Amino acid sequence: MNSEPVFATITDLTAALRNGEISATQLIRLYRDRIEMLAAASKAFISLDLERAADRAEEIDAGSDADLPLAGIPYACKDLFDVAGTATTGGSNVLSDNIARRDADSISRMNASGAIFIGKNNLHEFAYGATGENQIYGTPPNPYDPARLTGGSSSGSAAALAYGLCAMALGTDTGGSVRAPAALCGLVGFKPTFGRISTDGVIPYSWSLDHVGTLTRSAADAAILFEILASHHQPAALPGLERLTIGIPRTFFFEHCDSEILESLERLKTFLQNAGARLIPVEMPSMEYTRTVSLTVQMPEALSYHNRYLEQRGELYSADFRAGLALGQCLLAEQYIRAKRFIESYRRDLDQVFAAVDLILTPATPVIAPPIGAVEVSVEGLTEPAGNAITRYTSFFNMTGHPAITLPCGMHSAGLPIAAQLIGRHHADEILIESTRLIEQNYDFQLPLPPRL
Repeated sequence: MNSEPVFATITDLTAALRNGEISATQLIRLYRDRIEMLAAASKAFISLDLERAADRAEEIDAGSDADLPLAGIPYACKDLFDVAGTATTGGSNVLSDNIARRDADSISRMNASGAIFIGKNNLHEFAYGATGENQIYGTPPNPYDPARLTGGSSSGSAAALAYGLCAMALGTDTGGSVRAPAALCGLVGFKPTFGRISTDGVIPYSWSLDHVGTLTRSAADAAILFEILASHHQPAALPGLERLTIGIPRTFFFEHCDSEILESLERLKTFLQNAGARLIPVEMPSMEYTRTVSLTVQMPEALSYHNRYLEQRGELYSADFRAGLALGQCLLAEQYIRAKRFIESYRRDLDQVFAAVDLILTPATPVIAPPIGAVEVSVEGLTEPAGNAITRYTSFFNMTGHPAITLPCGMHSAGLPIAAQLIGRHHADEILIESTRLIEQNYDFQLPLPPRL
């Protein structure tokens, strides 16, 4: 196991717990001590439940449920997930008194696996934003550089894991809100095929695009969580990387991208080719209107949920989210339906691409983590809003519903992580994760722990 258990993988922690190297109670104490030391600086948590976590650890040490797959391993979740008896705030004052009566489906599955819930993570208010900034609970700083963003909207989930405050975290991904912060913080972020993990008991942002996803330290850990969280499973047979055909988009996904990120992707492509994978260029659907299409679906759907609170609690929303909801009020039903038809065409077109390839490879983001407070970022001749840049390569796959995963593949000269993104066929999540695990196992790259931690 890692000499610092708080940075160990789920796989290593499970082995350590089962062979008696550490007890569940000792493990919870290690995380508790670290949370007490770093919670204020990391701004990773909105609420904590450490007493109940300690009680659950004692039960497991006494033999209760000790054989469950995640017995004794602590996890956190984005504060959109209902946990019975705990406030689900959405990172907003609007729902500060919203006490959940039951667990979200994914929380029930995690608890049934023996995992120990320790707290709710900070986020961009109601998941409306990719920077992860929150005016109420603060903005989680990137553990590799506290002047930089973690990315969002699952900012606290990425921060909690990267700072060593939990062993795994659950988030939501509507345009990249799990994958992007994972990429910017040196973690593995996984978004399954749309619907494979239930969103029951999770505050929605956009029903058509929302996915529950996971943040872990490895692809092997992502596979473990997917086995627990997914509603059904497909057999995955992948003897080696040499069996793969990987598509490399000709346009958009390698344009206006930081040169060091592109260099890291070139090294990864070389590794894949040397491992026997076949890399071929592919024509992706047109990306000209994709952000507009996504927003045209997002904002009316967000409004349909939040309209119930606007009249009596409207002043409690942040100004930027109120502006987004106002946009939702201005969009016509005809425009919403047209956007949905665009999305359906994107799905069909991407399925045609997957008729020739097993996976598609892109950078995870075109930029490294931007500075906290940055409104715009510029990269290779393109200036755009910081949130747009962070999710430029991820949001399309929320519309198509294809599974996607981001994994670290390098370090930038600025001392920040670089990540790649792999996308798989619909309902081929297991093959996508297994391919990523094989890359992780064999690729000659070791991500350093964040400095000062």
